[in-house]
Amino acid sequence: MLSLKDSLGISLGSIGSSKLRSGLTTLGIIIGVAAVIANVSLGASFNQFFNDEIGAVGSNFIVIYSQNTNVFYERQLDLIGNTPGVAGVSPINQQMARVTYLSASRQIDIQGVNSDYAEVANFRMDSGAFLDENDQYVAVLGADVANEKFDRKISIKNPIEITFRREDGGVVTRKFIVKGVVQDPETTFAQTGVEPEIRIFIPIETMNEILGIDYYGGFFIKAESLEAVGPTGDRIDERLARSLGVSVRDLDNPDAKPYVLFDQLEILEQTNQLSSALTALLTSVALISLIVGSIGIMNIMLVTVAERTNEIGLLKALGYTKNDILALFIIESMAVSVIGGILGAMMGIGAALIVNDYLELPDIFPVGQIILGFVIAVAVGLIAGVYPANKAANMDPVEALRKE
Repeated sequence: MLSLKDSLGISLGSIGSSKLRSGLTTLGIIIGVAAVIANVSLGASFNQFFNDEIGAVGSNFIVIYSQNTNVFYERQLDLIGNTPGVAGVSPINQQMARVTYLSASRQIDIQGVNSDYAEVANFRMDSGAFLDENDQYVAVLGADVANEKFDRKISIKNPIEITFRREDGGVVTRKFIVKGVVQDPETTFAQTGVEPEIRIFIPIETMNEILGIDYYGGFFIKAESLEAVGPTGDRIDERLARSLGVSVRDLDNPDAKPYVLFDQLEILEQTNQLSSALTALLTSVALISLIVGSIGIMNIMLVTVAERTNEIGLLKALGYTKNDILALFIIESMAVSVIGGILGAMMGIGAALIVNDYLELPDIFPVGQIILGFVIAVAVGLIAGVYPANKAANMDPVEALRKE
């Protein structure tokens, strides 16, 4: 009876005797495994990239805005601030205004916010400080505004003039002193509309006083934790809808509400679905390569059985059993797939590292899925080798010895 060591030695010897053919067969497995592992890794990297991008936009955030004016007032601000689960809330008003620095003027988005805004939006300061409750005619600039918009860089304590347009058509110009510059978060994710690098932030009470209004355009809210975002958003939604006269039966109808509410979890879910769908599509295509590889293994094993008919007859004449012959050819088939799986895994990880570096993605390698890809390769070899091995094992030794 053949031992496992002897079977493995004979199998590797057979593979080595037909290097080109074995190499081409193994190539199918290598490409398939490499493609599967690279695509799974890229999917995980994209998923982490989206999470990091959203995290740079804000921390546990909930956004509420309305396309209409005269919707949100101090009452709604207090209602949101007193909602369980809320760690901070900033009202928001914004207007595109003319900003003058030295002799140059540019159109820049001005946002009126309060001191909580920096914490909710995860702001880091390049210089100076963000707004506080006592500030009036001071401004905090985004990095692009301070460094790129004008011919000369704007630093803290520099004066700028902002010209606003009031609802009655009047134009008001006020001088502001730069208090700080917000660091560019270097995120390409703009769904929340935060984008601090291209904006100027001023105290919202000062902005409302200049514009002659007492309402807000929306709110930027921070929940106590990421897990609390969903329940807190639901509580805010219910309270806000009732305070604005939305009937109980219309609480679940977005069209009945004069505002839109979305949160970090919704955006994460959408991006996760996108990356998962992309990964599934690419992996499905890669699995086709594994199927092609399995056909290649079956083909070479059938050819091997035909070429080694005399050898099979001799082994049987020497007393080796059907199970010995079966094991011999299955081990040979699995050896091809194992070699291909190892090389494919190395190539897949290498390819993912190269692509991640080129696209500036984080390097994420799901170990469980990489192992699964390798196991699939071994399974492919096992399945592809069963039929040729069974054919060899069932040969009549006398007929096998007679065959030239």
